[in-house]
Amino acid sequence: MSFSEQWQPQHWQSMQLQSRSFSASQVQAALTKNQLSIYDLQALLSPAALPLLAQIATKAQRLTRQRFGHSVQFFAPLYLSNLCANECSYCGFSMSQQVKRRILNLAEIEQECLAIKALGIDQVLLVTGEHERKVGIDYFCQVLPVIRRHFSSIQLEVQPLTTTEYQQLKSLGVDAVMLYQETYNATAYQQFHLKGKKSDIRWRLDAPDRVGNAGIDKIGLGILLGLTDWRTDAIVLAQHLKYLQKRYWQCRFSLSVPRIRPCSGGSDKVTAIDDKALIQLICAFRLFAPELEISLSTRESATFRQQVIPLAITSISAGSKTQPGGYSVDPDNLEQFSIDDTRSPKQVATALSHQGLQPVWKDWDSFLGR
Repeated sequence: MSFSEQWQPQHWQSMQLQSRSFSASQVQAALTKNQLSIYDLQALLSPAALPLLAQIATKAQRLTRQRFGHSVQFFAPLYLSNLCANECSYCGFSMSQQVKRRILNLAEIEQECLAIKALGIDQVLLVTGEHERKVGIDYFCQVLPVIRRHFSSIQLEVQPLTTTEYQQLKSLGVDAVMLYQETYNATAYQQFHLKGKKSDIRWRLDAPDRVGNAGIDKIGLGILLGLTDWRTDAIVLAQHLKYLQKRYWQCRFSLSVPRIRPCSGGSDKVTAIDDKALIQLICAFRLFAPELEISLSTRESATFRQQVIPLAITSISAGSKTQPGGYSVDPDNLEQFSIDDTRSPKQVATALSHQGLQPVWKDWDSFLGR
């Protein structure tokens, strides 16, 4: 049974009500366990857990140090294109947005790679808008050999592809694929994804299966916080994670929980999540899945990142530009969303070192056999 078949019977409102029905004693009971169930995670994400947030954070930090040591991986997003064939009401790349569109050519990509390398970063996340015809598998196969020459690790955040296409990308050096569901609430999903292939929720839900079947090393999951009730979304995401871990046990998994940031034409239908709740979410997932890699982007402020990274974060972006050509040309009005932490990678690294953490600029060398 695919995950989309398991997901279909979900009763969203019932889960939402259940998440608010826990007591402090049930939260304490979950905190004492070494292996947490979905029910225990619900308890740790419930409003009843907020008074115990310090205890949750302390245990999350201990588990992070045990599993990952003091290291924090650095990466930079490399935006290849802002062309998109979808209409998503929260995104600056949405096809109805009156912004200049751009697809980087090989020479421009070379410039971007050199600019990112000059920052000291050796791991990139390739990002595009979702446009299968102009920025699809043929384009990726053309640009990946150029990018691979410069970086030891390549991650991909683009439209969902087929298993065969993921196998092609793996052969060209893609180490990880990030596929963020945005929200698992079917009604909300349709409200925010109005046109284009992204409006097909089942095609997106089953995309991580295709990544796993292609044998790619790491699968990234995530939700966009602000689209709907974050607690219920997080529970379904946890179900998805457990399903994938059981089926694709040879893969690594990562989590990203970005909050909506301002963008051109962005939706005003946002369900806010405050800093305290985001810390609760991150730390609860660390207790639920101690081996899970957790990422925190420059969407968040420098102050918030300095507080949260030591608790449970294993991977961060730094010096980010969210527009194609942003590192070498820095054009105006092409960014997907505004960033908050504008420090340089070296400034971020220095701050982390002062906290006793070890910035890791490079994950591995090719001779190690990844």
